[in-house]
Amino acid sequence: MKVVIDGEVRTLKAVWYEDDEVKLIDQRKLPEKIEIFEAKNSDDIAYAIKNMVVRGAPAIGVTAAYGLAMAKKKGENMDEAVRKIGSTRPTAYDLFKAIRYMQINDFDMNSARRYAMEISGRSRKIGEIGNQLIGQNARILTHCNAGALAVVDWGTALAPIRMAHGDGKNIFVFVDETRPRLQGAKLTAWELAQEGIDHAIIADNAAGFYMRRKEVDLVIVGADRIASNGDFANKIGTYEKAVLAKTNGIPFYVAAPGSTFDFSIKSGDEIPIEERDENEVLEINGTRIGPVESHSRNPAFDVTPNEYVTGFITEYGIFKPSELGKLKELMEKDLFMNIK
Repeated sequence: MKVVIDGEVRTLKAVWYEDDEVKLIDQRKLPEKIEIFEAKNSDDIAYAIKNMVVRGAPAIGVTAAYGLAMAKKKGENMDEAVRKIGSTRPTAYDLFKAIRYMQINDFDMNSARRYAMEISGRSRKIGEIGNQLIGQNARILTHCNAGALAVVDWGTALAPIRMAHGDGKNIFVFVDETRPRLQGAKLTAWELAQEGIDHAIIADNAAGFYMRRKEVDLVIVGADRIASNGDFANKIGTYEKAVLAKTNGIPFYVAAPGSTFDFSIKSGDEIPIEERDENEVLEINGTRIGPVESHSRNPAFDVTPNEYVTGFITEYGIFKPSELGKLKELMEKDLFMNIK
């Protein structure tokens, strides 16, 4: 991804392996500063995933792949490394796909590098395919961060937007702030600003206002796990946007690589939903905003039923929820994705 540091344009990935360490852009520090987190063992990897140094399903998977290969190189107990890393975040399916991929390939570092390259390349393909849906002067709403920070490079929901901008299309992006961790306001807006893409941060509860005024042409979001029937989990608040989009006749697309599809489950009812620390809701940047007597509930994700999805933008093409059987067949022929 393009990053401007001290006036100089540089290219960075969200996650990479260098000098026997897994390097990650510490997403907790953005947009104020770019700081690199250095993971030296599987404990550091588990900490980075659990505590949101890295987030976004594909990026979590790549981090796990690199982390397991590093753990093997350093002589760690691999059963324990798998247990630690696999217990960090239950909803993101890419985490478990990456762990299984590394187990099959004996935790080899070259396999981890290939996993990262595949995910990055497939995200670029998602951008090329999704770009076809974006017309000149399109106004796009997105939720949370499904950009390069959430993948490694390019992104999922932001990949088509990047491609459209690169093609010279005049586009505008509504960026949901995405409470409680503000991944939209802090991360998506930062990525768009680095690219010079016109955008505005809006409060989560303002999306319906702009939809009803016909100021939104389409919605593109990412996903953390997609069931066989097309129900999918994504950042909390996605379900509301999908319902509003359908009510207002606005196309609603989900951009995700094959690694996010979990064909072992029938519906969204089987997706485990992570509930995080209540202080993420009760505090903003360490400042308490609720009464000391109050508690909160903090589900990290919600599940959107397939009936609200116009189509899934994947590296294989665009599929309606009713067409996911075709996608499964294509994935079964793909040696990289056909991981059992």
